[in-house]
Amino acid sequence: MNSVLKKKFTAEVMSGHKGSAVEVPFNPVEVWGIPARPLWRGRKGHAVKGTINKTRFDEGFIVPRAKKFYLLIERDMSREAGVSVGDKVKITVEPNQE
Repeated sequence: MNSVLKKKFTAEVMSGHKGSAVEVPFNPVEVWGIPARPLWRGRKGHAVKGTINKTRFDEGFIVPRAKKFYLLIERDMSREAGVSVGDKVKITVEPNQE
């Protein structure tokens, strides 16, 4: 990971209407200086890679919602990291510019 762009934080896994997520305590545009880009139809955000409780993931997404930012946690990612809703997790993320 690029140590300059790498950000670490602890957050609680929350249930969302389309899966789990954790609140990201920073604005990726301001911190990384990289504009949000289209991720899929109707949604812009940041492609990221990193770790959840030291379990590596190479394809994650930070998206804005209600003036906050959230790292989406896909089912496979949650299962591999052994985390579920309500758990406190240690997150490390950086932009995935590949």
